Amino acid sequence: MKVATTTPDRRYIVVRGRFWRSANPALSPERREELVVQLMTARRAVQAAKRAEREGGTGAGPALAAARANVDAAKVALGERGPVWWDDGAPDLNRRLARNTSYADWYAAISDGEPEP
Repeated sequence: MKVATTTPDRRYIVVRGRFWRSANPALSPERREELVVQLMTARRAVQAAKRAEREGGTGAGPALAAARANVDAAKVALGERGPVWWDDGAPDLNRRLARNTSYADWYAAISDGEPEP
């Protein structure tokens, strides 16, 4: 299995040939750590709400919605969702296949011999 790699401009990580927007590298290490802690806490809350929902717990729906909103807020603050964090006018290629983007030649060069998804 190929390990995720980062585009040369650090805008995306590539997982199984698909782009996922990276966190804003301009964030201070302390702020980034704070946001990652918030994100992981929110993800655990999503998991707990789903578990409660499966077990027939009351109020699981609103708890799940709130937890998902917290995940989204943390990802927006990290720069992984919402407005792009770069300012050169380049489009957001999040979730696109690398082979179908302006990074296609770069991706082909680094993935030579790797099966395409």
